Amino acid sequence: MTVKQATYEKLAEGLIQKFKPRGFEGYYCNTKEEALKLALEIIPKGATIAWGGSESIKEIGLLEALKNGEYELFDRTTAVTPEEKKQMYVKHITSDYFLMSSNAVTLDGELVNIDGNGNRVACLITGPEHILMIVGMNKIVTDEETAIKRIRNFAAPPNGVRLQLDTPCSTKGKCLDCLSSECMCCHTVVTRKCRDIGRIKIILVGEELGY
Repeated sequence: MTVKQATYEKLAEGLIQKFKPRGFEGYYCNTKEEALKLALEIIPKGATIAWGGSESIKEIGLLEALKNGEYELFDRTTAVTPEEKKQMYVKHITSDYFLMSSNAVTLDGELVNIDGNGNRVACLITGPEHILMIVGMNKIVTDEETAIKRIRNFAAPPNGVRLQLDTPCSTKGKCLDCLSSECMCCHTVVTRKCRDIGRIKIILVGEELGY
């Protein structure tokens, strides 16, 4: 275990305690490999699974493992027509497990996310029976204000480049508080508590994942 991982582990212990009164179920893994193993232990065989646009779940190898496993996957990239996209969204909100990361997690245990279309945060709020988050410790921030600044200036720009969006942050590398037609920062959601205790499961990983 590296010094950084040892520090992350101590930080994660405190965060998991903060999650409990908020109704979140927290776990900590030192490595991507451990996180993948735990995620596959949590998700039962035969489950219906959907996911948002998360690089973190790809980076630990979870999507690849699920595609080779005994699950029913609702892959939104296979929907082409407006009707197919509509039907796929219905499947997402009725799935057993919705996979995602969190754009940021505060030291007090709140989850902060910003979306363009809002489908990801909509599923986080309600619909799928379980939410399983894979969150690198690089996404831990002090408070909500810092979380929003982090998302807009350090998460949105690389996501804009990845998605080839025509936004100022994609070309300038920082947030310019745009209202462009392809703006990714349309919906800001702070999840401070989950009434359905344990519905939101968060695997914190002692590595840098996603943006």
